[in-house]
Amino acid sequence: MQETFGQRFQRLRKNAGLTQEDVATKLNITAQAISKWENDVSAPDISVLVELSEILSVSIDELLGKTPTTTLVPQEQRKDIDKMFFRVNIHSKNGDKVKVNLPLALVKAILDSGMVLPQINGKDVLNNIDFRQIFALIEQGVVGKLVEIESADGDIVEVWVE
Repeated sequence: MQETFGQRFQRLRKNAGLTQEDVATKLNITAQAISKWENDVSAPDISVLVELSEILSVSIDELLGKTPTTTLVPQEQRKDIDKMFFRVNIHSKNGDKVKVNLPLALVKAILDSGMVLPQINGKDVLNNIDFRQIFALIEQGVVGKLVEIESADGDIVEVWVE
C-alpha cells in the first residue's frame, strides 16, 4: 500500500522530533490544521510547502512522496562544476539540525589544498566520509543523494550534489 501524504507528513514530523503544535506554531496555523493533514482530511496549501520542507529538513520532492534518486548524467548533459552545489544535512538525535550548502568548486578547492573539513557541532560524523571518492563519482556524472548515514547514536548525515 502506498503511503498517503498524511502518513508521510506524520512520519517526517515525528522523525524531526516535532509535535503537531510545534509545526503549527512555526507555520502560524492551528494544530487542528496539522491534524487534518495527517488524517488526509485536507492538505497544506502549496504556498507553505517550501517552509514546511525546511521545518522538516526534507526536500519538497521527499515531502510529496517522490523517492530521492541518484542519477548518472551523460557527459553532454553535465553541469559545469562551478554551477553545482554540495549539500550536507545533519540531523542529530538530540534535535540539532545543520545544513551546509557550498559551491562544489569551493569544496574541491578545500580538498585539493589538503585542508580538512571542520567538525560540525563538536561531532565528527563527517570524518568517516571519503570526500575524494565522492568527487570521483561527481566527475563521472553522478548527482543526487550520494551518501546517507545513520550512526549508532541516531545521528543522520546526508550528502547531496545538485
